This record gives sequence, C-alpha cells and structure tokens, in this order.
Amino acid sequence: MKSMVAVTGADGFIGSHLVELLVERGHRVRAMVQYNSFGSWGWLDSLPPGVLDTVEVVPGDVRDPESVYDLVNKSDVVYHLAALIAIPYSYKAPQSYVETNVLGTLNVLEAVRSLCTPRLVHTSTSETYGTAREVPIAETHPLQAQSPYAATKISADKLVESYHASFGLPVVTLRPFNTFGPRQSARAFIPTVISQIAAKNEVVKVGALEPTRDFTFVKDTAEAFYTLGTAPEHAVAGELFNSGTGQEISMGRLARTIADLMGAETEFRSEAARERPARSEVMRLVCDSGRLRRDTGWRPRYTLEEGLKDTIEWFLDPLNLARYRPSMYNI
Repeated sequence: MKSMVAVTGADGFIGSHLVELLVERGHRVRAMVQYNSFGSWGWLDSLPPGVLDTVEVVPGDVRDPESVYDLVNKSDVVYHLAALIAIPYSYKAPQSYVETNVLGTLNVLEAVRSLCTPRLVHTSTSETYGTAREVPIAETHPLQAQSPYAATKISADKLVESYHASFGLPVVTLRPFNTFGPRQSARAFIPTVISQIAAKNEVVKVGALEPTRDFTFVKDTAEAFYTLGTAPEHAVAGELFNSGTGQEISMGRLARTIADLMGAETEFRSEAARERPARSEVMRLVCDSGRLRRDTGWRPRYTLEEGLKDTIEWFLDPLNLARYRPSMYNI
C-alpha cells in the first residue's frame, strides 16, 4: 500500500494539482482546506469525479497548532503549501502574512518534530531572491525581501533550515519559480490577461510589462513536489531546490503571446494601481534548476506555449470563467 501523505493548502492552485497527482499515483491523501462557513473545499471542489473518493478532506487552519497536529498525525510525508501569496495584499495586511506564513510553518515544523514524521516538503518562492543580481538564479543567490510577502517566506524558509540544523528534522524545501495553469488565482498575471480577453475586453488592464519571469506549468511544479517527497533521503534531506525552466519572458511579450494564441486584437494598458512600489518590484527572475535536475532527475515536460494552450482552454469553459471577475482588479 502506498504511503499516507498530508497536504496543507490543498484547496489552493498548486495544492489541488498536487492532490490530483498523489491520488493518480495511488497514495492515500489527507488534505487540509482552510475552514470556512460556506463548507467550500476551494479548488478541490472542481476536481474530476472520483478523485476525492480516496482523499480525507480536513477543514482547519495552519495557524492553529491542534489542526496541524491532527493533519500530520500518522502521515509518512507532509507537503506544506499553505500560505498567503498575493504580493499586493501583503502591503495592506502584513500581520496576516506573518501569522499564516511564519507561525503556520512553525506549527507544521512542531507537529512533524513531535510525531517524528519521516519527511516534510516545504514550499518556498522565487520572490525570496528579489531582483536577480546574477542569472540564472541558483540556490546560492542572496535573499532579498522586496515585499512583506517575500519577507515572511524567507522567515519560514529559515525556520525550516534551523529545524534541520537544530533537531535533525527530515525536511526539504522546494523553491518554485512562477507557476501557471488552470485554477490559478485571478490576482496572477496570466489569469488576469486570459480572463479579460475571454470577456471580450478591448483594453486589457495590466501591471508593469517590463519585468521578466520564468514560468513553469503547474503539472511540472506538482511533479517537482512529488519528486522531492519520494526521493531517497540521502539525496534531499536538509536541502533546498529551485524548480523552473531556465527560460525568461517579459510580461509584455507574454501578454502578446496570450493574445495571439487567443486570436485577439488587444490593447494592453498598464495601470498604476496594478504596479508594485518601485523599490518593491522584482525586475528579473530566471531559474537555475540544475541541482534538482541533477539530484532527482526532474525535468519540465511542458513548454510555455503548451501550458498556455491548456490554460486558455480551461479558462474558455464558461463554468470556469464564471469563477473570475475580469472587470475588476483582484488584489
């Protein structure tokens, strides 16, 4: 029988894809979704029929130590993806980011430590690097907190690092560069562009178009998580790995690529409200994933264009597009 795995943030974009992959690979899954009075399981509610038949969905909150302990109990692997991730909102509500991203991670670490869980896969972000000082960006690149969100993720990463050094905790950290695909939040660039074009907006409102990013299709990112959760301990314990394609594209070129794939004649207009403060903007991110490729054999399988086509197809389904509000700025 395959192992029991626990996933925090299972109701989110990447988390729901990871749950789907784990079920596909035959694992028993205990999935934490953030408790809410609507009884919603987030993106897990949209999974194909039958996927959740073998999933134990647990409403809870990573900010609550007891919820986390119950989730982790008797698990062989814990994938910790729960986080507040919207950078613009971190300017408005930084304390909530500390509580979820830092204290939530501390609760996961303490549960794993108390229960002697065999492995914890922790989620970082390329935003911890800030604007690239050298490219491609390897794991040795300096950390630069250019937003409150990035600061809380650096803090969480360092907590994980310290628990490995102090207590020998069997942890491994994945630092994904920008992930995209079906189910992504409306606050992200690609869903913003696709949903506005799908809604027949003649002018598509965006943020800064000059920054460059390294985009990975969500199925490849989920595979990277799975790879670190199943790799031999000696290959990954205590280590940090980047995941990305090594290819960068400007936001302006990306927007035009999406419009071309959708057959749309579109004007793109940058709005100040959608741009970060000047010193907070990360201008360039491009990944060096050589360590992950070398030590685990992981490779991205989707090109940017292939991933965009799948994402556009998903958004063009009226049921999916109805979940978004293209006419407003989603912070």
